[in-house]
Amino acid sequence: MDGHAEEVDELVEVGSYTVPVSLVRDSSAEILILWAIQQPTLSKPNTLVCQASLQLNIDACGHRLCISQSPSSMSKPGVTGAVMWDSGVVLAKFLEHAVESSTLLLHSKKVVELGSGCGLVGCVAALLGAQVVLTDMSDRLRLLRKNVEANVPVHGARGSATVHELVWGEDLDPDLTNPPPDYVLASDVIYSEGAVTDLLATLRELCGMQTTILLSGELRNDAILEHFLDLAIKDFVVGRVDQEHWHPDYRSTRVMLLVLVRKPEQTSDHPIF
Repeated sequence: MDGHAEEVDELVEVGSYTVPVSLVRDSSAEILILWAIQQPTLSKPNTLVCQASLQLNIDACGHRLCISQSPSSMSKPGVTGAVMWDSGVVLAKFLEHAVESSTLLLHSKKVVELGSGCGLVGCVAALLGAQVVLTDMSDRLRLLRKNVEANVPVHGARGSATVHELVWGEDLDPDLTNPPPDYVLASDVIYSEGAVTDLLATLRELCGMQTTILLSGELRNDAILEHFLDLAIKDFVVGRVDQEHWHPDYRSTRVMLLVLVRKPEQTSDHPIF
């Protein structure tokens, strides 16, 4: 454990995020660190959201965002994007905080959000000046479009937001990959081994060498998270963002925040940062 911890705690800058993050080299060691340090099971889930409510109200980027939810849809197997999760709020407010502290530049950048769900993260990215494509499966798009239309002004907004269908693991629309996005955003997307495999297949196809991935997740199932990390570190440089760099008012010991970039193919075993 000590040797692994020394490797995991190596601080490097990853992608376009200018704050050094803890490099993840070993998936099992990272799981031990996350569960030992943050002790997620000792904290209550959903402290930043109310999933029984039809609407989540949150201030961001000088706006009062009203994110509609559909609690009744949660009874359908496999549906998690009908309500907000803490990891989505954490990522959205992290983006705002990082832009305000000049550690992240989103203005005029091409951004693709995967598994957008209710759309809070993508809406905040658009309000921060990005050209955002929010994606999800077909049965999630109605609620997603409603929230984008309600929270991202067509006129007067610094950025823009459009909604597209995207199923992980399937061929991507060329508009998403040509040119590759500057950023890919995702929250609460690690929930089953099958989803992990399809998610990583999509990330490999979607991301160019200059793409920075920002991914937040709920610390629920250590085995599934370890499976994700084990596969991800084969193709991506993976770093964990310490909570001291998150928005000071939006932190949770039940959430992790990762930053990833593609490894150069010819030197995949010796990542360059």
